[in-house]
Amino acid sequence: MLAMSTAASRGTASERHMRIEIQVNGHRRSVDVDPSQTLLEVLRDELGLTGTKYGCGEGRCGACTVLMGSHAVASCTIPAQSAVGAPITTVEGLEHDGHLHPVQEAFIAEEAFQCAYCTSGMIMASVALLRATPQPTSDDIARALETNVCRCGTYPRIVAAVRRAAASVGADDRP
Repeated sequence: MLAMSTAASRGTASERHMRIEIQVNGHRRSVDVDPSQTLLEVLRDELGLTGTKYGCGEGRCGACTVLMGSHAVASCTIPAQSAVGAPITTVEGLEHDGHLHPVQEAFIAEEAFQCAYCTSGMIMASVALLRATPQPTSDDIARALETNVCRCGTYPRIVAAVRRAAASVGADDRP
C-alpha cells in the first residue's frame, strides 16, 4: 500500500516528463525529459551521442565532460533542464567540415589514449583550457585536467597532446 501511495503522489511517468529544447553541437534539439534526468543521460540515451561516457556518476572522473558554453562541466551532475539556453558541445561536435579539431588531432599524434574511455572527457577539458588559455603552462594543464582520471596512466602523452594542440592554435582559428 505504501508503494502505491508513493507512486500516486509522484504522478505517472508521462506527467513527470517535460519537453525541453537544448542546443547541442550547433543544433536545436527538442527532447522529453524526466526532471531527474541528467544532461549525460539525455545526450547518450535520448540523442544517441555516446562519445560522452558515464564513469562515476558523481562528477569526479571527467569521463562525462562536455562544454556548456565555454566551460567544461561534468554532464553527469547537471540536470538536463539546466542546459536550456546554454550551447552544449560534445566530442562529436568538435569536427568541422570533415576535419578533426586540433586537440583531437594532437591526441591521435601523441597516442594519448590506451583504452580511450577517458579520452572524450580529456579532449573536452583540453578544448576548454585552450579556449581560455591558448598558451597554457604545465601548471595550467595540470589544473585543467585534475578532475579527469585516466586509469591507464597515459598522463604524459595527454599533456604532450595538449602542448601539441596549443602549438597548433596559431595555425587554426578553433582552439
